[in-house]
Amino acid sequence: MAFTPTEYIWMNGKLVKWGDAKIHVLSHVVHYGSSVFEGMRVYKTPKGPACFRLEDHTERLFNSAKIYRMEIPYTPEQINEAILSLIGANGLQECYVRPIVYRGYNSLGVDPRPCPIDVAIAVWPWGKYLGEEALENGVSVCFSSWNRIAPNTMPAMAKAGANYMNGQLIKLEALSHGYVEGIALDVHGHVSEGSGENVFLVRKSALITPTFAASILPGITRSSVIKLAEDMGLKVIEQNVPREALYLADEVFFTGSAAEITPISSIDSIKVGSGKCGPITKRLQEAFFGVIKGKTEDKYGWLTYVPEYKGVPA
Repeated sequence: MAFTPTEYIWMNGKLVKWGDAKIHVLSHVVHYGSSVFEGMRVYKTPKGPACFRLEDHTERLFNSAKIYRMEIPYTPEQINEAILSLIGANGLQECYVRPIVYRGYNSLGVDPRPCPIDVAIAVWPWGKYLGEEALENGVSVCFSSWNRIAPNTMPAMAKAGANYMNGQLIKLEALSHGYVEGIALDVHGHVSEGSGENVFLVRKSALITPTFAASILPGITRSSVIKLAEDMGLKVIEQNVPREALYLADEVFFTGSAAEITPISSIDSIKVGSGKCGPITKRLQEAFFGVIKGKTEDKYGWLTYVPEYKGVPA
């Protein structure tokens, strides 16, 4: 999906015009993938634009940076303020938010310590990640021949730019075979996740999802769905999941900040359930979108409303 440029990007505490938000070609991140980032959505509600689980996303950004020994030169509170102010500065009611922390320009080499830790935040309008019709009709996916990264090779719990080279291989392979998305197995042969989404399956009214040990990202939408399901009285099981369990599931769906809650209609050309959004997936969608769009009570405290723009803090 192509960008719809907005007016400003926040870079190291300053507003920069979209077209001027540039880095040097010899920045460490370009050559070694040394970045961690976040992706979150802002939704239009009757009370104005609201960020979905802003503080949780920022906390995960700082956790990712900690794993890679990157000292972010701002506090979480400053990052949150910058995100809210940037949304206001660009006059957006709905958007996607991408904060990124990266090692910048100084020297090249595997040792990244001489390079500065730079921070940028961008916001832009973004539609449904897997297509407008996907929320109802579902998407066709395949199991990838590429495994998810092993826990003792690269940390899957960090949302790091380098990890998404693995995700690109999964995605590109799926697209080349006519599927919308791919699902990777972990190195032990258990279901892990999609190229950029967590996976759930429904079997006899129980909700099942892979554990963190299956090299998955600790998804914030994933944890939201678990909470909603538990409050509905559904049994939620986190366990190792064999590949064939997805073929036999009543329903399967993706979760993610970009994908939201997207049903899977078929896997390896095997129809899942009815071949479209199943009843439990639909209930979870309705509960999720009810909260994030301000139509039902936000009893979880997931929404942070964007205040009137008064300038981005330094």
